[in-house]
Amino acid sequence: MYESMDELEASVRRRLYRLRDLGDNMAAIRSRETSEDGAVTVEVDGNGALLDLELSETISRMTPEQFESAVVTTAYAAAVNAFAERADLVNTFNDEVAGW
Repeated sequence: MYESMDELEASVRRRLYRLRDLGDNMAAIRSRETSEDGAVTVEVDGNGALLDLELSETISRMTPEQFESAVVTTAYAAAVNAFAERADLVNTFNDEVAGW
């Protein structure tokens, strides 16, 4: 498998650095979505946690139910995109590691 301790150490170091890169890339994920009418803009992180919520004047003409729906639907869309990006990172990492 490894002919020397140096080769083993280099392999482990490479994997550790790649794992750190994965963690950094996942922590950097941000997804921003705006509702179709522009009333609500939501930003989430890679875990789907709300980072920012922007509301336009359009919300003043919405019913509470419409407002709730706009926020939830927009946040959901942002989270779906963030999770997809996260999945892509993990799949790429897994493909790389499987080849080692």
